[in-house]
Amino acid sequence: MNEELLGKVILKNGYSQFRLRQAKKNVFTRLIESWDAATDLPEDLRALLAREVPIESLSARLLVESAKKDTLKALFATRDGLFIEAVLMRHDRDRRTVCVSSQAGCPMKCSFCATGKLGFKRNLTAEEIVDQVLFFARLLNKKRESVTNVVYMGMGEPMNNYDNVMASIRALNDKDGLNLGARHISISTCGIVPGIKKFAKEKLQVNLAISLHATDDKTRSRLMPVNEAYPLGKLMKAAGEYAVATRRKVMFEYILISGVNDSDEHARSLAALMGKNKLYHVNLIKYHETFAKGGTAPACPATAAVFRVPARERMNRFFDILKKSGVSCTFRVSFGEDIAGACGQLAPKE
Repeated sequence: MNEELLGKVILKNGYSQFRLRQAKKNVFTRLIESWDAATDLPEDLRALLAREVPIESLSARLLVESAKKDTLKALFATRDGLFIEAVLMRHDRDRRTVCVSSQAGCPMKCSFCATGKLGFKRNLTAEEIVDQVLFFARLLNKKRESVTNVVYMGMGEPMNNYDNVMASIRALNDKDGLNLGARHISISTCGIVPGIKKFAKEKLQVNLAISLHATDDKTRSRLMPVNEAYPLGKLMKAAGEYAVATRRKVMFEYILISGVNDSDEHARSLAALMGKNKLYHVNLIKYHETFAKGGTAPACPATAAVFRVPARERMNRFFDILKKSGVSCTFRVSFGEDIAGACGQLAPKE
């Protein structure tokens, strides 16, 4: 829902700020699905809003649920005919996280990621990003549940759509909107250094995650072409400056890929890269095959032929080396792998 358009339509047609607040409450708190349900608004205003301010900028085309029933993936069509995906993860009894996309496709071409195979279509608007969250908020509301967390870890590179991403965060954080706490929102970047530096100056206490995935430039460039522009030296310098400026944790994401970045030597190199910085935390992630069945992702045979999931013993060994080296680290739980909804698997098709 376009908040700027909502304000213009209501105020320019002679309605008060009170009516604007009521309208926003209907969308973000009552989570209405049509203006007809906003019964506290005058009938003529409801008719005006129905004509000029659509509640949804996206059309949900498909909703698939994982076998464990802990993950829902939605396929959306934009008004100009593009397709994006977003994922709802049910972590436990109370925590509900929405993983949103910030771009249609992605220009970064990470070799392990299905989204990167799609190429880049366009940036999503702030409205389209917020509407992904609102879609799941409405579903949860019917079960007397609510969205508790939002992560910008879906399709696209958030730092390459900086202004729209930040506008969407402010809308989600707005006390008159979803009122989602900034500390419950996380942005993940593949390592866009200028974006990290800009983000360090924001006043919102939003979390930062950096996709690392390798500890030497040769391997990282193979996995992530962005490393050519922003190699590890520049990236780690920016991360350190961010931590000093904000006094907030930096989460480093590290996908374990068999025979590529999962050896004991790699683990020790990662520990050395983290150093003794108490504000650094490593999230280890198992590689998710990008040809998963049962979802909306197309096959990616090129990646499937190269990359494999490490054995559980190898991943445990990697984790143990980090822990014994004093690195703060956790294994991220995988959600929705069977519906192509896990990290690196989003790649929608109609």
